[in-house]
Amino acid sequence: MAPSIKNINILPDSAAVNLALATHCLEVSEQAIADKGSFHLALAGGSTPRSFYNFLATSEFAQRIDWPYTHIYFGDERSVAPEHADSNYLMAREALLDKVNIPKNQIHRMHGDHQDLQQSAIEYAQLLCSSIPVTKNNFPEFDLILLGLGPDGHTASLFPETDILQESNAVVAAVYVEKIQTWRISLSYPTIENAKHVVMLVTGGNKAEIIHDILHGVSKNPPYPTQRLQEKGILNWFLDAEAARLITDLVYDADTGC
Repeated sequence: MAPSIKNINILPDSAAVNLALATHCLEVSEQAIADKGSFHLALAGGSTPRSFYNFLATSEFAQRIDWPYTHIYFGDERSVAPEHADSNYLMAREALLDKVNIPKNQIHRMHGDHQDLQQSAIEYAQLLCSSIPVTKNNFPEFDLILLGLGPDGHTASLFPETDILQESNAVVAAVYVEKIQTWRISLSYPTIENAKHVVMLVTGGNKAEIIHDILHGVSKNPPYPTQRLQEKGILNWFLDAEAARLITDLVYDADTGC
């Protein structure tokens, strides 16, 4: 993955990141609704997205996004019940979805609580392909997928040394992650890559080294899962100054074009 420097957005702090990303989401949603009458958004889990969802639910933006025309999906889910504290769905619901005017039937959670997660992944893939426009390659085309970044370079539930990294046919897959001894459900690489817009949201100094390696194309064997993403749509990075402190040479100056 070799992002254009014009798509690396570095903001002073998390508050500025939230504002910039909310503005980006608003623009993408308006274009999607104007083009086809709906906006299809996949959410990420994690503490940084939680902060963003809390901001998106504030009065400044809660009324600006056209929620009645928005459909919410998830990039991945843990193998827990929807009321469990570790559930990505519960986090998004409490931080954002319960606070905005979105029809409940337009919130599509992954069923990580099912006993057969392979079947759950198949059913979620069927939901996606029946709800979201599908392109010629038979993958759904999300308007926007929001992703985070783990300290080991994983995104969604695409963890290092897991079978899902080799998945090229399934839209959604179940994956066992040995290092944390648990099952997950996740969008596959091809599904993420087929989106019109993908956002990598990262804040905090503890991710600075991995951000440097990924954005500078530092060779790893095996590569970080995030490095394996192929940029087909528009991939934007939204970083705060701490996360970006080691990539100052990649900063794009809009005034000078350098």
